[in-house]
Amino acid sequence: MIEEYDFVKIESKWQDRWVRDGFYKTPSKVDAGEKHYILDMFAYTSGSMHMGNARTYTICDVLARYRKRQGYKLLHPTGWDAFGLPADMAAVKHGVHPSDWTDGNIVRWRQQFMRLGMPFDWDAEIATCRPDYYRWTQWLFLKFFEKGLAYRKYADGNWCPSCQTVLANEQVIDEKCERCDSVVEQKSLNQWFFRITAYADRLLEGLDRLDGWPEKVKVMQRNWIGRSEGAELLFSIKDGNGEKIKVFTTRPDTVYGATYMILSPEHPMLPDLMAGTDHGPSAATFIERMRRTDKTEREAADAEKEGAFTGRYAINPFTGQEIPIWTANYVLMDYGTGAIMAVPAHDQRDLDFARKYGLPVKTVVQPNTGKMPTLPDEAYVGSGCMVNSGEFDCLPNGEAAEAITKYAESKGIGKEAVSYRLRDWCISRQRYWGTPVPIIHCDRCGMVPADELPVELPRNVKLTGTGPSPLSLVEDFVNVSCPKCGGSAKRDTDTLDTFVCSSWYFLRFANPHYTKAPFDDKSVKKWLPVDQYFGGIEHAILHLMYARFFTKALFDMGLVDFDEPFTRLFTPGMVTKDGRKMSKSKGNAVDVDEMLSKYGADTLRLFVLFAGPPEKDLEWSNKGMEGMHRFLKRLWRLCIKLLTDAPERIDKDISDVIRRMHRTIRKVTEEIERIHFNTAISSIIELLNAAYAQENDPKDVIEVVETIILLLSPFAPHITEELWHRRGHPDSVHEQPWPEFDAEMAKEEETTVVIQINGKLRDRIVVPAGMTEDEIKEIALARERVKQRIEGKKIDQIIVVPDKLVNIVV
Repeated sequence: MIEEYDFVKIESKWQDRWVRDGFYKTPSKVDAGEKHYILDMFAYTSGSMHMGNARTYTICDVLARYRKRQGYKLLHPTGWDAFGLPADMAAVKHGVHPSDWTDGNIVRWRQQFMRLGMPFDWDAEIATCRPDYYRWTQWLFLKFFEKGLAYRKYADGNWCPSCQTVLANEQVIDEKCERCDSVVEQKSLNQWFFRITAYADRLLEGLDRLDGWPEKVKVMQRNWIGRSEGAELLFSIKDGNGEKIKVFTTRPDTVYGATYMILSPEHPMLPDLMAGTDHGPSAATFIERMRRTDKTEREAADAEKEGAFTGRYAINPFTGQEIPIWTANYVLMDYGTGAIMAVPAHDQRDLDFARKYGLPVKTVVQPNTGKMPTLPDEAYVGSGCMVNSGEFDCLPNGEAAEAITKYAESKGIGKEAVSYRLRDWCISRQRYWGTPVPIIHCDRCGMVPADELPVELPRNVKLTGTGPSPLSLVEDFVNVSCPKCGGSAKRDTDTLDTFVCSSWYFLRFANPHYTKAPFDDKSVKKWLPVDQYFGGIEHAILHLMYARFFTKALFDMGLVDFDEPFTRLFTPGMVTKDGRKMSKSKGNAVDVDEMLSKYGADTLRLFVLFAGPPEKDLEWSNKGMEGMHRFLKRLWRLCIKLLTDAPERIDKDISDVIRRMHRTIRKVTEEIERIHFNTAISSIIELLNAAYAQENDPKDVIEVVETIILLLSPFAPHITEELWHRRGHPDSVHEQPWPEFDAEMAKEEETTVVIQINGKLRDRIVVPAGMTEDEIKEIALARERVKQRIEGKKIDQIIVVPDKLVNIVV
């Protein structure tokens, strides 16, 4: 009888052994070229691990194990992103202190990491909620404050009435709080900001150098920054005592065609403009409705254009004409100045609005055909020459744009300008569980940096989930002496957005116990930047943007010698069930602990890696889990049978299964490098099937099975460690050099080559692998289906991709 595969016993045995032996300890000495820093976005301690987390961390763990086998000295740490709203809300809901709730979650997370076979170097663990970490978050905040990158001002903020705090623009999704889905309101508060807009151009330029980043992430960041070149023009308000409305336009050439103006419903000038006008009340009703309307819905190209007349007029500075000032749904404060000059003849949205409300349309750009556009349904947005534009008539509109801008500058009514969609990062939070802002407010001295860090969170705080910041109610915390004058003063009672804490944590990991600064300069020079970063694409314009901003600011301060934190980035897909993202509220969540208990860590790891490409969403399948478990049982049975009883291989004749083994080594190596783990595992499964076919001839199968164990070990670390030791090897399988293949034996015996004509598939041929280009061309041109299609045509080029494709261009 062959011993059964007891995954519970095997996995607990090796998890304990790896921790005991310090297998995951970070090496203390690293020479140039030896290091590899692999990092997954550290866990947010909200509840416990979900299946999407399990998948992402497994992907990261596989690559880390593989790099270590290649001989790299590895930094692969983890920690806890432990501040934020969920702990505050849990404290209110369950009557537990946020610190206790967070600590409990950390314990659960650590246990789940261990069960998955990821016992990190726990001596290097960090948690953002611990004073030894957040004292340095406060220190960095004060450096930003000193450099003018942190400032405080009254401003409308995205207020979540449920979470009772302000949110950054990036944390508002479809006008709702990303955390609780409550409709976000606008509320004026004195808030702290980071001047991220000062780095807008550098954040854009840096994207061009990030060759190892997914293009979709770079596109998302470019769109969020939203750089546009154009001009700022000043429109005086009729009877406005010299007040002017500033507009940004990318089409200064069309200014003579501006027949009305539109201000965003959120524009701060609107209340004064509408005051006392007959149209004020109806405009105010419209504005209130727009503030409650989803911005994405308002921005949609096919959304109906709506607006209200304010009752006031502006003066077009180029024509001197009075033009009405409106407010409308399709103009947002997030872009430009929140005000536009409407040119309906040359902007489709403006034309739709003008048609609806009977506003004038004036053509100022004539197509080069010489025919004036009739504008029945579509605005003319092409190039042409200027008409109805005074002294600029007959100029090409591109030249006119430049000339009009220079004229505006000479007359003091405008200037060349660049606009960004990006806004400064609001970092104030009116909640308890976060890094306290280390500023003291003194009536005589103003805003004074705290003289002792950390400014610790008081534990004696009442959390109700409503009302002002809980810190403002703790008198012993609030009332202090001014560090400058010694007089009575008050602490700032805001806490920092949790994304501030996570914007620099990757630096701390280089030496997590350093006490003299946020990070150890020597260790950072050894390990940083991060070689491979893993994390969800949902952080493209949140954490990933903020971390890049922080790094560039620290570079300018001379604190680091690089300005991009992550060399390569991989964004795994999420895990879905029944076609939807897993969620407890939707009733389709799969419990990680339950699957670990039922099937074991190796089965779960293999399933989440094998079920689809790592960058794509994965649809959960219980059958898929069972299939992976059967595969491990088959491996176990063959290995126990062969590795304990069979003799060493003596006959060195090269058999088909040995050749297949070398091809598999090559394939798995190539696919791991590409992070195509599903195809790597598929190749290993095929090799195991081939080994079973040779089961009765163990002289070759022994070598093949040992190779399977070596190749499979990053994916299924427990069973492979057990089988490796049962074979009699004293050292860990995870410390063995990565297998090498013999290039000659790894050659495919036959391969399928696709034949295309002008890029269209026309035939396939099976040929010996490794044929020369001339040989493949000769065979392809001799094919009957090819001859029929190229007969009587001239061949311009024949493109050959060896072993894969022939494209005949005729």
